Amino acid sequence: MQVITDLTRSPWSDGGPQRSVLTIGAYDGVHLGHQAIIAEVRRQAAELGAHSVVVTFDRHPASVVRPESAPKLLTDLDQKLELLAATGVDATVLVHFDDQQAAESPEGFARRVLVDVLGAQRIVVGEDFHFGRGRTGNVSLLREIGRQHDFDVEPLELLERGDGVAEPLSSTAIRRAMAGGQVELAAAMLGRPFQARGPVVQGDQRGRLLGFPTANVEVPNAICLPADGVYAGWYLRPDGDRRACAINLGRRPTFYEHADHSLLEAHLLDFTGDLYGEHAKVEFTHFLRSERKFDGIDALVAQLKQDIEHARSVLGV
Repeated sequence: MQVITDLTRSPWSDGGPQRSVLTIGAYDGVHLGHQAIIAEVRRQAAELGAHSVVVTFDRHPASVVRPESAPKLLTDLDQKLELLAATGVDATVLVHFDDQQAAESPEGFARRVLVDVLGAQRIVVGEDFHFGRGRTGNVSLLREIGRQHDFDVEPLELLERGDGVAEPLSSTAIRRAMAGGQVELAAAMLGRPFQARGPVVQGDQRGRLLGFPTANVEVPNAICLPADGVYAGWYLRPDGDRRACAINLGRRPTFYEHADHSLLEAHLLDFTGDLYGEHAKVEFTHFLRSERKFDGIDALVAQLKQDIEHARSVLGV
């Protein structure tokens, strides 16, 4: 997949197709709804002999426009680009989003990026699509611009969540599921388990003293995490090794009265070795229980043993 960041000239080489079929959006999570739109972009691009393109942003627009209420991210930029590449799209255009970009009119953005740089022939978006300054651009306005600049607009009906709830599948719905610890539901909407990423850092080594050493994964504050609790999942090492794990996400109330933030600790099953410094990827597949305070060390250790056996059972290891 070609990643395009230079928006001053056409990225298409002489002699090849000069037009594109594209879609635009934040694409946080690259969930099944996003994947359906991209699949349609690819199908139509193949029919028209054009490039298939995703236009997205290097940060969530809300982090600039309304930082005090910007949503936590389901994917960081690296993971988003990996997931977009996996869809088979020809190119992703990465727009730098800052105050200047936020102030650009829908008409100005469409002409500058979609027409002048990408040679848009068709634009495929969700039916609720909005863009440009103050989100004032919509499908109707995009069609009007298209009539002036020779491109079609095709809005697609949004996918439903798929669990019987009459709500569109969206990044917001996934965040809500995560907030309730419903990682299985989140995975069903994402099309894969939710994955948190970060370096393994030094902790207080209390897990090792209890007989259950953990990898303390430092996840950026901007990333959305599930509700505090105990989960089963998988730990992916940089060399591709994939290990079953029991995951504790929380503030460890047995030891701390008022911890100021939650920690992600993964106990790798049947593993001994040094993980410090490596970049970990932790997948959440099953919710096991909520976090709670124990009366003492013995009660905690007994529960940890049960958690590990529960994790083994649900993961089939």
